[in-house]
Amino acid sequence: MIQEIKDKEKKKEIAKKILLDLPEWFGIEEYTNDYIETSGDLPFFAVLHEQNDYIGFVSLKETSPYTAEIYCMGILKVYHKKGYGRQLYSAIEKYAADAGYKFMQVKTVKQGTYDNYDKTNAFYKNMGFYELEVFPELWDDWNPCQVYVKSL
Repeated sequence: MIQEIKDKEKKKEIAKKILLDLPEWFGIEEYTNDYIETSGDLPFFAVLHEQNDYIGFVSLKETSPYTAEIYCMGILKVYHKKGYGRQLYSAIEKYAADAGYKFMQVKTVKQGTYDNYDKTNAFYKNMGFYELEVFPELWDDWNPCQVYVKSL
């Protein structure tokens, strides 16, 4: 079940639990802590599993009056490829469209750089995103930033 979470501390608790399970994607402690802290202040949806445990989340950040960005998203590894990411994305897309945004964007590491991020790229393409631009040094030389966009 997808739930919108409003409580700042609960958002941070859920984000921390999920991101610490994903060191292949969120392995730099400083950046992971930033994702956790910032997600506490953003619109936030989480997957509540049958066992009353949160197993994934997504947070949304406004980048312009017309565009929302998937700021951070993660699903516990044991629940990958089971449709939870798609459910989360659908919830955040509906929220963004209802809020009046015209576009959704997401940033990830460029296709072909790391196997794990290739899975991330494939997910967003399957959700209907298109490649907009690569910023080779936005993050650092080892992580070229791929920006994807989608019309809402």
